[in-house]
Amino acid sequence: MEILKIPHMEKEEYDKLIAENHISRIAFIGNDYPYVAPFLYVFDGHHLYFLSTKYGKKIQYVQRNPNVAVEIEEFSPDMSSYTFVTLLGRLTEINEEPKSTRIRKEFVNMIKTRNLSSNIIAALGHSPAEPLESIVNASRSLIWKLEAVKDIVALKNV
Repeated sequence: MEILKIPHMEKEEYDKLIAENHISRIAFIGNDYPYVAPFLYVFDGHHLYFLSTKYGKKIQYVQRNPNVAVEIEEFSPDMSSYTFVTLLGRLTEINEEPKSTRIRKEFVNMIKTRNLSSNIIAALGHSPAEPLESIVNASRSLIWKLEAVKDIVALKNV
């Protein structure tokens, strides 16, 4: 019996998958094992940007080695349909103005348009009682950009 290979997606397909979602998983190079964590992201059509707290294991891992694998997926509850893309690249911190303010505003807009709970900002170092715009005005989070993408694996079911 021949092994069935999962079909690859074309660039337009995986760009659409990335644009339609907002949660990813990033695998960092850890000590003895990879370290995987979920991240909100925004996509400008060319690059992925992530917000993160300024603390946690991910900070020491990315400072030691910024090479990561970013995974974005979409699937039906019964797994009858699924798509995923994995991008291998490097995270760099974005902190220059006005770019960092623009990206933070994109996160606020994404949270509003997708009608996400205000509790999500706790994952970014803010109290859910704070206004969503505090993401823009207070610098309790870091902005990372995925750059130098070396490989993209994008697969879908038949």
